[in-house]
Amino acid sequence: MMAYDFDLFVFGAGSGGVRASRIAAGHGARVAVAEEYRYGGTCVIRGCVPKKLFVYASHFSEDFEDAESFGWTVGKASFDWSKLIANKDREIDRLNGIYINLLDSAGVRRYDGRARLRDAHTIEIGDDVVTSERILLATGGTPTFPDVPGIEHAISSNEAFHLETLPEHITIVGGGYIAVEFAGIFNGLGRKVTQLYRSEQILRGFDDDVRHHLAGEIRKKGIDLRTDTNVTAIEKTGEGYRLTLTNGETLDTGLIMYATGRHPNSGDLGLEAVGVELAKGGAVKVDEWSQTNIPNIHAVGDLTDRIALTPVALMEGHAYADTVFGDLPRQPNHTDVPAAVFSQPSVGTVGLTEEQARAEIGDVDIYKSTFTPMKHTLTPSEEKTLMKLIVDAKTDRVLGCHVVGPDAAEMVQGIGIALKCNATKAQFDATVGIHPSAAEELVTMRTKWTPPERQAAE
Repeated sequence: MMAYDFDLFVFGAGSGGVRASRIAAGHGARVAVAEEYRYGGTCVIRGCVPKKLFVYASHFSEDFEDAESFGWTVGKASFDWSKLIANKDREIDRLNGIYINLLDSAGVRRYDGRARLRDAHTIEIGDDVVTSERILLATGGTPTFPDVPGIEHAISSNEAFHLETLPEHITIVGGGYIAVEFAGIFNGLGRKVTQLYRSEQILRGFDDDVRHHLAGEIRKKGIDLRTDTNVTAIEKTGEGYRLTLTNGETLDTGLIMYATGRHPNSGDLGLEAVGVELAKGGAVKVDEWSQTNIPNIHAVGDLTDRIALTPVALMEGHAYADTVFGDLPRQPNHTDVPAAVFSQPSVGTVGLTEEQARAEIGDVDIYKSTFTPMKHTLTPSEEKTLMKLIVDAKTDRVLGCHVVGPDAAEMVQGIGIALKCNATKAQFDATVGIHPSAAEELVTMRTKWTPPERQAAE
């Protein structure tokens, strides 16, 4: 029997890779991990963590405006982009160090560099060549750019975290969560923002009420959201960039950012030479145990293009390590996964959308409410909160919950537990609300919503 250098070699020290490395090492495995950039992955280094810090920063402009309605006199406020960047960088450096310490403390051997497979058990990292009984691929995803003339002038969210200056006019192309989040960030920081999306409405895949409600709210905040609009060419000008749009018009802007999706980071890993099967778009094909077609090679996280969320990668990496090295076999469960969009206002969602529920279940009851948050009863803000529950009409089980409004993620995290427990609408109704709070609306909605076409028939 061949003696391998390691029991497990992990490609990528992001959320899934670090979790799997630590848990496997805790089960007694000899583990190594390779990382070519920084430790912590997309979320920690150039994704959800710095982005959430930017969201906090950008919201102060509204907070200053609202303060007057509560009796405060706020002096002239100013914003320093370079200071925000420096403070953000310091925090990311701290987190990078924490992840390194976590791996070192667990006894995981770290290799700084890009790992490539020579065969199913042999890995090269620069000049180093090692062997491992098992391989875990966890290299995440990377931004996708379309083939548009002048696309080399555009940035992605990766570069947005390191801009030296913030132009007065920023154009964002895309309609997903990254696009709407950065539109809110730049708008809140006092920049003119134009958002272009090629389809009829933002946040494809989300509940339609959420999509339409959020689009209306971000337009209220001054974002120039244009749907059914795309860019056909980008030209560098003396003042910035000139965009040619699908309707033939041109748009001048100081910065063009593309947030048009991400694709699995599966290139240049040696996967083809080993025979690891890839799906269209470059995702690594895996089964319900995260195993590829090569028995000793598994993959987790965004690389597999299942649900591209940090907590999902953590779940998949943990389940893999427990199954393979801990004699605790379990599959990652991808049902009723809560998610948030840190737009302004924010979105929290868990379970089925109304459209999915009608297609999969058929007969569903809908409960929804739109109202002014209590905070804004004293402010001039016109922001509205939306809350919605989707219920199985036959079993009374709550199938989905969707919130657009302040602290939506904080609310929906708890509702996610309820859905995991198969809670019914009657149990929601029997729960005493916290008053005064927006969240109490989720346990006080009693009137079923009737579609207009059904109302007309009645």
